[in-house]
Amino acid sequence: MDIFFPRFCFGCKKEGTYLCDDCKAVLEISEYNYCLCEKNPLRLPSAGKCQRCQSKKLSGLYFALSFQESSLIKKMIHQFKYEPYVRELANPLASLIIDHLLLSDPSPFAKGEGLIPVPIDKKKLKKRGFNQAEELAKELSIALKIPVFNNVLLKIKQTPSQVELTKEEREKNLKGAFSCVAPEMVKNKKIFLVDDVYTTGSTMEECGLTLKQAGAKEVWGIAVAREG
Repeated sequence: MDIFFPRFCFGCKKEGTYLCDDCKAVLEISEYNYCLCEKNPLRLPSAGKCQRCQSKKLSGLYFALSFQESSLIKKMIHQFKYEPYVRELANPLASLIIDHLLLSDPSPFAKGEGLIPVPIDKKKLKKRGFNQAEELAKELSIALKIPVFNNVLLKIKQTPSQVELTKEEREKNLKGAFSCVAPEMVKNKKIFLVDDVYTTGSTMEECGLTLKQAGAKEVWGIAVAREG
């Protein structure tokens, strides 16, 4: 397959991989954890929340990079989500998350009980052929030895794109959009919610609320990059 469809690094165009070691080495993978506040998030000794964001449904967020500060990551995530789709980007993108965890605070994952990908609606899934969050979760599952709970959290309402919406519009747009169809899978468990980019947090918050209402003990976010 590599002969007929060779891979090229998204950074330097070197053949053989989508992200070569040299280009990966210049990425500023975060060794720190930050709270969930949108404005001026505080650096914390471990992932979690500050006093200002205690009302958030997520228990905390792990992310590898700043979305704005890396044109390479922007390019890779765009190609992961939009045509022509490159499904195999899940592996190099997940490896960035693993690197962040090794640099920051891997200890919480020893007690992790399940990875749940942020779901997409059926129309988008049919068009793309895969859920990018699920592909990331599969890669993380191998490295973290935590199972993926597929088809536990579903998107039951088709919603307009979040891209051009304000925070308030995003929250309203996603209200009631998700459903936990197998609450017995998450009850009293520590769940890690996986997505590609954390923007305002509206999507993960709504998913976190749904999982908490289904009985999840804790819901932590994991993303490749954080915007803002």
